[in-house]
Amino acid sequence: MALIGAGPIGIECAVALKRAGVDYFHIEKGQVGQTISWFPHMMRFFSSADRLAIAGVPVPRTDESKCTREEYLAYLRSVVLQYGLDIHLYEEVTGIDRDDSSFTITSVHRGRTHTYRASSVILATGDMHRARMLGIPGEDLAHVSHYFNEPHRYFRQRVLVVGSRNSAVEAAIRCHRCGADVTMSCRGDAVDPTMVKYWILPELEGFLRRDEIAVHYRTEPVSIDNDKVMLKRLDTGDMIEVQADFVLLMVGYTADTTLYRLAGIDLTGPEQRPELNEETMESSVPGVYVAGTATAGSQQLYGVFVENCHVHVKRIIASLTGSPPPENPYHYDYPES
Repeated sequence: MALIGAGPIGIECAVALKRAGVDYFHIEKGQVGQTISWFPHMMRFFSSADRLAIAGVPVPRTDESKCTREEYLAYLRSVVLQYGLDIHLYEEVTGIDRDDSSFTITSVHRGRTHTYRASSVILATGDMHRARMLGIPGEDLAHVSHYFNEPHRYFRQRVLVVGSRNSAVEAAIRCHRCGADVTMSCRGDAVDPTMVKYWILPELEGFLRRDEIAVHYRTEPVSIDNDKVMLKRLDTGDMIEVQADFVLLMVGYTADTTLYRLAGIDLTGPEQRPELNEETMESSVPGVYVAGTATAGSQQLYGVFVENCHVHVKRIIASLTGSPPPENPYHYDYPES
């Protein structure tokens, strides 16, 4: 068995395979929790710690607060150590080839090519591999970023934040607190309360009400220059010039479907979701399973997240061991709020 991906659900799969006595090898092209590692420093998760817990291991909390990025990464490392998981880190899979009875997995680590044989494959590769690009002039300038790391670099700088969901709102608030002059550009008429963490939305609304953070609703950027951004009003087509020393394009991320395509999995819809048997998580290619947020492709509206993916692991193990598929205990449309 080949297991590819070492985010939360990939690690949970590894523990389940080990408990079930299934012989497997585990490959991750980055570090454990790679996607989470580029989340903003000290970011708090939307979901509570018990819903983020994997493999029956509680997330240690000294209070009832939600985990930070740093705490959850430490937790994932602790689960790997607790179960003695052997993960081939910084090893990228470059080939998945199927013959009559098995798969050949090709990978590269530090310039060396490795080849493995596996009876089946689990892809737990997540859905946030690269930034969603706007395709506008200036998007590749040095002062423009699709990732918000930490606010200190924006002290006493003019910052334009594009977007209106969690990542954009959190970036705007934290940059403002750090002493930046913040302006937001949002495509909608308002910030959607269902898309923003409930404990930060009132704070943003207060800043907007007091004009401490400026906002241009119903706008989108059409070009970025060294010190300004041109916004277009979606209702009238009028142009607005915003002075900016830094630009944060917080407009979402897309999945990398390379491994799906290498495996020959059929993809559907604009999200390029892999076709799956929902009872077993087996894809359109017999012997290839998909688990976690990778099942959703590139999500436009997030409905698949860690807390409602734990059942994927149980379904796969049941399929591999010939057990009846479990019922889905989760009925979440959005992360816990």
